[in-house]
Amino acid sequence: MKLVIASNNKGKIREYKQLLEPLGYEVCSQSEAGIDIEVEETGTTFAENSALKARAVYELCGCAVLADDSGLSVDALGGEPGVYSARYGGSTTDEQRIALVLRKLEGVTKDKRGAHFVCTIHFIKADGSEIAVEGRVYGSIGYEPLGENGFGYDPIFMYEGKSFAQVDAEVKNQVSHRAQALKKLLEELKKQ
Repeated sequence: MKLVIASNNKGKIREYKQLLEPLGYEVCSQSEAGIDIEVEETGTTFAENSALKARAVYELCGCAVLADDSGLSVDALGGEPGVYSARYGGSTTDEQRIALVLRKLEGVTKDKRGAHFVCTIHFIKADGSEIAVEGRVYGSIGYEPLGENGFGYDPIFMYEGKSFAQVDAEVKNQVSHRAQALKKLLEELKKQ
């Protein structure tokens, strides 16, 4: 069964192929499916944004669709950057967004630097029925970027003494917010 991922992010597409093709899905990106749209993320939650993307792509292809939305939530910042993680403070690069978070946390003690990553996945089956799941991973915000791997806020997100940019990719792919959401989705798909 064909499954369109509402994204053109090569890393995401590869990860979804590895996990969903064994269940019988023929996974492709939206551009591989001939869909050239950029869905405006006007939702106020990750769940709303992933649903917007999934439904827009489903309308154009009429086959199974998966969309996700994810970001960082910092306790001391009242949940910021949240749904604005990719465009936080109007910044255009990961480095600028990281610097902004660190600047806003200047003087905040280690015990108050709690944070978590959130990932919501919205899956629409070929028959139009929908499944929504969410995954989270908890940690804290460090004091400076560390590590060379990962992307986004990974260099400042501390998990078990290391930044997500220092954690081995195999470990990260088992504990990350996206991994948690995918596990829940797979459980739901196996039930049906």
